[in-house]
Amino acid sequence: MTHRERLQILTIFTAIATIVLIDLGIDALEGAKSLHLLTEGIIGLIALGGIFLIMRESITLKRSLEEQKKSSAILAAEAQQWKSRSKKYLEGLGNAIEEQLDHWKLTPSEKEVAFLLLKGLGLKEVAEIRKTTEKTARAQAISIYAKAGVTGRSELSAFFLEDLLTPRESSASSPE
Repeated sequence: MTHRERLQILTIFTAIATIVLIDLGIDALEGAKSLHLLTEGIIGLIALGGIFLIMRESITLKRSLEEQKKSSAILAAEAQQWKSRSKKYLEGLGNAIEEQLDHWKLTPSEKEVAFLLLKGLGLKEVAEIRKTTEKTARAQAISIYAKAGVTGRSELSAFFLEDLLTPRESSASSPE
């Protein structure tokens, strides 16, 4: 339910409760029967209950949204800190990958495709980013794999990440 829908329903319940309370007052002054007053009173209470439920839901949603915003801000700050701490290493890795791609004698277009593949993009996404056809992206990927001596994207990624992602010696030698 959107904020606008909650506001509309709240307005309707408030109008019902107000009309019922006014009618109750008029009926009481005119000497209406107890059963009639009780029935209208119950209708008024139901409308007030609806108002209460919608207000409670709105408050709960607002609190949840505030918590989500705080959590999101914390995660964004952590991501930014990680990027700041690892920037020099990532630049070094990027340079090392670039040197290896040069060693394999990839063309500038093939280098761009290789970096996009290493980032995990599929051939369709590579083609869209580079404004080429998927067939062209596939042909360039095949050429990259041949020049690198690998069979596909997984081996290309593993070539660069295998030694980077080895467990530390202290954790590898510790008993589980």
